Amino acid sequence: MSLTVRILIALVLGLGCGIGLAEWGGGIEAETVAVAQPIGKAWLGGLQMPLIPLIFALLVMGIAQAAATARSNGTAGRAIGLFAVLLILSAAVAAIAGPLMLHVWPVPASAVGALAGAGPVSEVPDVRPSAEWLLGFIPVNPIKAASEGQVVAVVLFALVFGFAVTRIAAERRAMLTGFFEALADALLVVVGWVLWIAPVGVFALALVACARSGLATAGALLHYIGFIVLLCLLVTLLVYPLAMIAGRIAPGRFARAALPAQAIAFSTQSSIASLPAMIQACDGGLGVRATTRSIVLPLAISLFRITSPTANLGVAIYVAGMNGVPLGPTQLVLGVVVAAIVSLAAVGLPSQITFFTTTGPICLAMGVPVEALPLLLAVETVPDIFRTVGNVTADMATARIIDQGAVRESGAPSGS
Repeated sequence: MSLTVRILIALVLGLGCGIGLAEWGGGIEAETVAVAQPIGKAWLGGLQMPLIPLIFALLVMGIAQAAATARSNGTAGRAIGLFAVLLILSAAVAAIAGPLMLHVWPVPASAVGALAGAGPVSEVPDVRPSAEWLLGFIPVNPIKAASEGQVVAVVLFALVFGFAVTRIAAERRAMLTGFFEALADALLVVVGWVLWIAPVGVFALALVACARSGLATAGALLHYIGFIVLLCLLVTLLVYPLAMIAGRIAPGRFARAALPAQAIAFSTQSSIASLPAMIQACDGGLGVRATTRSIVLPLAISLFRITSPTANLGVAIYVAGMNGVPLGPTQLVLGVVVAAIVSLAAVGLPSQITFFTTTGPICLAMGVPVEALPLLLAVETVPDIFRTVGNVTADMATARIIDQGAVRESGAPSGS
């Protein structure tokens, strides 16, 4: 039985037991919650334990690899530059659309605070930008910043350090990247151990949440699924006019060529499994030259997840709304920056680990409670389908855009 199935079963059992306690628990409700709550919090603490060093190691490796690839190949460099721009725009979509969606379609009032485990949070200060505020992001002491959970400072240092690694001698660079690769591997083993007992932690957290709020918890989870799916669909739909304008292709032609790969992505939830269909689409209806798609598509699968910043920032925005935490412009801007950068940390990781390595830092940077994330992980299967479809769609669009740019520069036949 896969981990995802075991987590889903634990979630359903926890919700059922919690609702039963809320409705008919009588005197044992408080005693049961008193036992389950420390178990859930202990598991959540274990999951947070390796988060900061894992993010740092993964970002250093990802940035060093991307920078080295960009320098060695012109097409790869243009593709990586386009990926960076689109990841920022993707996060901006969530920052703009997410709060508007929650204003029109708010979190059910009975569910506010339901999944936090400790009641609603009253306020997170809206820090106003200033010289002192900006200087606070400079990690004067990176170790202290990591120990205090200052995610933005840690991410900034990882960026600087990752680019610096690409400037040293090849032999020393290999030694350093090998160290961080080994560090990441060891931390992933720790995360794997914690996730192995995830059903226990999810059961305990779901039981506590439902014992306190009853059916409101289940309603919040369904509302959350719909919210994230709509965000993923929005960013996917925005890829079509992007392909039409920047890739110079008719929207109907792009839609027909992309459909087979999208169908495979929907059924498998895997970008790699969709690669053969993406190659066929590029060679056929999209008219992308083999020299371009042979570079861009593997890079896109490795580095580019256009729905990740949108969905991950959307998770943080939803959790903030669920806990009654007001988000000002400063928090949203921080969320956009961190969401775009940490999407690099999701490369090649299992979906359960990816969820925490990407959403956790965003929540911490924005001052949003992270206690609800384990329960949201348990229902991530449905949003993950639409994440993958959006990613595959954007991969094909970027291949067309990069190829058309190269065609215009060289004057070669476009294949359109």
